[in-house]
Order: sequence, then C-alpha cells, then structure tokens
Amino acid sequence: MSSFVKIEGRILEGIFLEKVNRFLVLVKVDEVILLSFLPNPGRMKELLIPGRRVVLAEAKKEDRKTDYDLIGVKLPNQIVSLDSRIPNRIVLQALKDKELKEFSKYDYIRPEYSFGHTRFDFFLRNKDEECFLEVKSCTLVREGIALFPDAVTARGKRHVEDLIKAKKEGYRTSILFIVQRQDASVFSPNYNTDPDFGRALKEGKERGLEVYAYQSYFHKVEFFLEKK
Repeated sequence: MSSFVKIEGRILEGIFLEKVNRFLVLVKVDEVILLSFLPNPGRMKELLIPGRRVVLAEAKKEDRKTDYDLIGVKLPNQIVSLDSRIPNRIVLQALKDKELKEFSKYDYIRPEYSFGHTRFDFFLRNKDEECFLEVKSCTLVREGIALFPDAVTARGKRHVEDLIKAKKEGYRTSILFIVQRQDASVFSPNYNTDPDFGRALKEGKERGLEVYAYQSYFHKVEFFLEKK
C-alpha cells in the first residue's frame, strides 16, 4: 500500500520527562528542556515512561504556545505514533488513492460530516449508497493484541451508538481502527478498561456496523498505511 502522509517540520529526538497536563509534556533534547504539545488525549501510560526516547516535530506558528509536537515513542524495532491526527489524514489520502478496498467504490469523499448532534470523520457516497466512516486511533498493544480504548471514552461510545442509528436509517456505517504501531496481530475492544464501549461495538457489529482495523508505521518523516 503506497498511501502515506509526510511530517512537516524538523524532526528531533529527545528524552521524555513528564506530562504537565493532558496535552503538554516536557522533553529533554540535548541539555534543553522543551515544553511540547501532545496531540493525543489518551493516557498512554505504557508508552510515556520517563527516560524513554521520543520523537518531536517542529511546529512553530505564531498562534501556538509550544514550538514542538511529540509525535512518537521509540521502542525496540519501531516508533509508535502518538499523533491522533495522523489516522484521519492517512485515511483521507488512502480514500483518495482508492487503496482501502472496502471503500474504493466511492467517488465522493467529505471529511467531518454532521449527522444529528454527531460529526463523523467521513461521509462517502456513490450513485448506489451513502456511507458514514468513523476513524479511531489505537496505540495500546498487549501480548500482540491491539486494544481500544486505553481510557474510558464516552465520546467513542456515543459515536458507535450514532452509527447504529444511521444504519437503521439506511446508511452504510463503518468504524476503522488505525493501530499506530507494528507489533499487533489482532484487534479487540478493551473490555477491561471500558466495558460500555466494548458492548456498544459488539451490538453495533450485530446490527450491521462494519468494523475494520489497519496498521500504520512511521519511517523517517512519513507515515504509511498497511493492512495485516
């Protein structure tokens, strides 16, 4: 699969020190401590461990409080992407390239489409049908199993419930989990952490919600999408 997105800005490596809050972290690069933006609302306790090597991308803009984004964690033989914005970007590119075979028949692609009080990631259409596609970022892997979520997600549960409603109204509905690392062989909802989300996803699948999982990997300054 050739679809990819490129990281803009200079890439730096550093040492993770601590989380300041949900979206701010401290990273030591050489002898300088940088306050950096964490573009992911998850907990990621298994990944963001003090002393671990991480990857930063320079993102200097006038309206930003920080000059860097923490985009990855270095593990043996791989870099785990932590940027929850990447899955939507790479899925959009793959939809345009028609490299997601499950959705290759659509000629109309619109990101961020409202349905009732919910905004789904993508609305797809052709002459025969209309489809809502929701994309979720997954960074937690245990014993080869990719698990979502890593914290309770009322928002994620609501998205699944609204996809079920849309299915009842005649839409095709799908949810696509992008596992942002390479050491997973299967995907499962994380019943231990969020049983309500797990039950909602199970109910959705029984009612016709399509569930898919793809993997992405980070190479140099590019993220690639693949299915295993």
